Amino acid sequence: MESFASLIKQRRSIRQFTDELLKPEEVESILKAALMAPASKRKNPWQFIVVEDKAMLQRLAGCKEHGAAFLEGCALAVVVLGNVMESDVWIEDTAIASIYMQLQAEELGLGSCWCQIRSRVTAEETDANEYVRALLNIPYQLDVLSIIAFGHKAQERKPFDEEKLQWEKIHIGTYPAE
Repeated sequence: MESFASLIKQRRSIRQFTDELLKPEEVESILKAALMAPASKRKNPWQFIVVEDKAMLQRLAGCKEHGAAFLEGCALAVVVLGNVMESDVWIEDTAIASIYMQLQAEELGLGSCWCQIRSRVTAEETDANEYVRALLNIPYQLDVLSIIAFGHKAQERKPFDEEKLQWEKIHIGTYPAE
């Protein structure tokens, strides 16, 4: 990428991946980005589970009724966890680490997509966090924020159209009176 501006313009959610596996150095680069993400008071309340096993990816794809099927086709998924006993801002800290991984993937020419887990349910109305927790043996103090899917892009998406920027959502100095 030429610049950060072009990186964020190019990064789009990719839900279709090729069968090609990621190289170890690509995985390492993505995980390094997560570990370098800022965190409140540098508590680093995040932890990550890397999943490449196709059978487990298929099971993880059942974590929600809608919006998780793409996990089955990715090369690698990173389950993003936050220690709820370590930080009151674990959600924010883990969200930042998640997007750092996605931006790193884009810089490498890889696709990624965020699968929201927190506050979601399976088709059977089971809490998605509890579903993933049971599958991956996650201890009680860790909650699942998201699962980020990574892989080689099997679809191309147009860059973000700057003509569609919602400048009306920007307010200078104060929120305008109605």
